[in-house]
Parts: sequence; structure tokens; C-alpha cells
Amino acid sequence: MKIDCQKYGVHFKDLNDYIRNSLEKRIDLENCIGQRYIGAAISGKEIYINGTPGNALGAYLNGGKITVYGNAQDATGDTMNDGEIIVHGSVGDALGYAMRGGEIYVKGDSGYRTGIHIKEYAEKKPVIVVGGVFGSFLGEYMAGGIIVILNLNNCEIVGNFIGTGMHGGKIFIRSEKPLKNLPGQVSCNVASKEDLEEIKRYICKFSSVFSINCDIILNTNFYVLKQNEKNPYKKLYAAN
Repeated sequence: MKIDCQKYGVHFKDLNDYIRNSLEKRIDLENCIGQRYIGAAISGKEIYINGTPGNALGAYLNGGKITVYGNAQDATGDTMNDGEIIVHGSVGDALGYAMRGGEIYVKGDSGYRTGIHIKEYAEKKPVIVVGGVFGSFLGEYMAGGIIVILNLNNCEIVGNFIGTGMHGGKIFIRSEKPLKNLPGQVSCNVASKEDLEEIKRYICKFSSVFSINCDIILNTNFYVLKQNEKNPYKKLYAAN
């Protein structure tokens, strides 16, 4: 099914009803102009978007696939449970908020509070890969999962308060320069070969999707951030 969002002035509620009720697996949206909640809670469908979707794209996504040929706004992948979101541009704030499963790949940059409150349970492990850089509060209160920042333009890392309140999961940041001003809840070390092996398949997936050389990315320096074992938040969230 193909929908021209601009031609018909489709309201976000009507648009999402069309998607939800369609018997077709593939949905193509042309000229998207900020409609919110696209693909909320869907499973088993693929949505391809040309334009700029509004807030909460793929919220509660439960197994579908969403691809955006452009930028996306705030709260992309909010409380996402499973599936895949691919953005061929940049995204706004709170990417993957409270995400608990699935994978998100962003070619460009992400805004503030990327990966805030993401968590994992049993076999569910959420993954966020960002090709550019990020705003402050990356991985705030992170409880599980993996965040990978590739910094492909080799910018200076300027996002503040990385991992504030972090009590689980791992953050990987590609950078030749040491990371500064990290909060006390975070430990930071140069990523080992074993560390990089853990994220290799996600980086290769990113490279395949956006046609970027995977080996060039992997053969550079990464830092891995984890919860500090002396983390004052640990006893609030873990039964040990």
C-alpha cells in the first residue's frame, strides 16, 4: 500500500488506522510531514517513509520494520519491544526511550537523552547504533542493552553527563581522544578485542545498511563505558 501523506493531508490518526488495518505487509509513505506515532505497536509489517515522521515513530514497536529516508523527530522507538528502525538521517531527543528490545540504526546524529532508561531482560537486549554524535545525557539511567556511537566524522565528543545514573548495559564510543567529565557512576576503558567482538555484528549491520566500510570503523579506537562497581545507584536497582 502506498500513501501520499501530503496529497491527502492525512491526519496521524487516520494514517495509523490505515497502516494497522491494511492487509498488505509493506506500507510506503510518501511526503510524510510530521505525522506522529507512525507504526506504534505494530508487528509483522514493513513501513518505508520518505519525508520526516513526527514524534514517537515506532513507539512500542513489537516486531515490525521501519525505514526512514530522511530525518526523524523526538522519541523514536519509545518503549520499543522488538523489531528494527533504520533512519537515513538524524533523529531528535530521547531516541529509544525506555527501549527493551529490538535494534535502531541512525546514520546521522541523535539529540539529548539517547537511550535513557533502556533495559534488558532474559533474551531481550536493545541495541542503538548512531553514526554521528549525540547530545547530553547519553544512556542516562541505563539498565541494560548496548549503545554504540560511531562518530564517523571524528568530531570532538562534547555531550555532557554521559551515563548519569547508569546501572547496567554498555556504551561504546568511537573516539581517538579520551572522554572527559564522566560522572562517578561510569567506568571507562579502551575497548578490547573481546569488547569489540560483542558489537561487531551491529557495526557490520550498520555498514551494510548505509554502505560504509565496516573494517575501517572497527580498526579504530573505541571506549567502553560500564557501570562503576562502586556505583552509588547500584543498590537501588539490583538485589545484591
